[in-house]
Amino acid sequence: MWGATGVAGRLVAEYLTEQYTPDTLSLALGGRNETRLQAVESDLVDGSDEWESVPIVLGDATVPETLRELARETRVVCTTVGPYTTYGTPLVEACVEAGTEYCDLTGEVNWTREIVDEYHDAAVDADTRIVHSCGFDSVPADLGTLLAQSFARAEFGAPCSQVRIYVESGSGGVSGGTLASAAELFEAASNDPEVRRVLGNPYSLAPPGEREGVDPGEQRLPRKDPLRSSWTAPSPMAPVNERVVRRSNALLEYPWGRGFRCTEVIPTGPGLGGAATAGLISGGLGLFTLAMSIGPTRSALERFVFPDPGDGPSEEQMEQGHFRVRVRGQGTNEDGPFTVDAVIGADRDPGYGGTARMLGESAMCLVEDDTDSPLSGGVLTPASAIGKPLAERLRAVGFTASASVVSEDVDS
Repeated sequence: MWGATGVAGRLVAEYLTEQYTPDTLSLALGGRNETRLQAVESDLVDGSDEWESVPIVLGDATVPETLRELARETRVVCTTVGPYTTYGTPLVEACVEAGTEYCDLTGEVNWTREIVDEYHDAAVDADTRIVHSCGFDSVPADLGTLLAQSFARAEFGAPCSQVRIYVESGSGGVSGGTLASAAELFEAASNDPEVRRVLGNPYSLAPPGEREGVDPGEQRLPRKDPLRSSWTAPSPMAPVNERVVRRSNALLEYPWGRGFRCTEVIPTGPGLGGAATAGLISGGLGLFTLAMSIGPTRSALERFVFPDPGDGPSEEQMEQGHFRVRVRGQGTNEDGPFTVDAVIGADRDPGYGGTARMLGESAMCLVEDDTDSPLSGGVLTPASAIGKPLAERLRAVGFTASASVVSEDVDS
């Protein structure tokens, strides 16, 4: 567990030591500060009846040789150390060189694109899975789409030609590390035209030569939804999640078709009230984007408003958190149009309690080779690397992960 002293890393380590025993998992805590790692290890042992000790592995993201040593000594590296644009690449390189599997929770599209271009072929040759975005970005959207499409094929013999991803509810907190990653992304976009091109292309995470298609990109304004009686607002996670879902389709060799379309939004309800709420969310997101795009304003937010990296939501916020993401897919077979739903949710804070389980179980799927995928190597997504076994594991730890037929005129 690389980054075990951070907010997210500590939560993943706590989850793994609560859910698994030393008989079923060989776990080590990784980072650069031995004193802080020892404090985490002490807390984990004190809170467990099974774990008498957890080994500590020291390394430094700025000293690549220490990461190569770390990668050579383990089968899977699970990392929460961001911003990944700053600290992530040497660890990926070390894992590809060592043939060590890897998973993270990045939402940094520009960095993921760099890793795709630089390391995908080498990871394929090494038969090594590098799996990005295994947290709230982007498991609910990516795995939810896979569940909806698998159900559509089984029930109707055809895939959905489009899916709409609805972030229906969510409550929790935001850590300083998450906001630092966001600030890094905005800074990169402000200074680098290539980053702006990557962020502006809806297919920027598709394989080279396939980075264009029918999707125009994420929704930016309030709109009436085409699949349910509701107004919708833009989702702040859409720029990440939509691209991850499109990459899954491409990596799996287009089982959902080359004309497949994917959009993530926030439903706000029908009528004038729904329209007003959608307008408020859209306006707030637009103002935040504008503020983060201007250097002095971004710096002021980082200095005076955002929590420090390493700080996160309170225990109460995490315990009272919850989320539900619905993926509604529509397709057509010989009998006419059909509509299906997949729902992924939990009574957990989405960014921390929920993400700890999603990332932890993604790592366990790699550790135990519990996957349903034709791909054994490459820079992959949760759906393309792991697939439905991840849904089964999440259900086993209290998540909703289901799919069903949607009747006509039903808006649920």
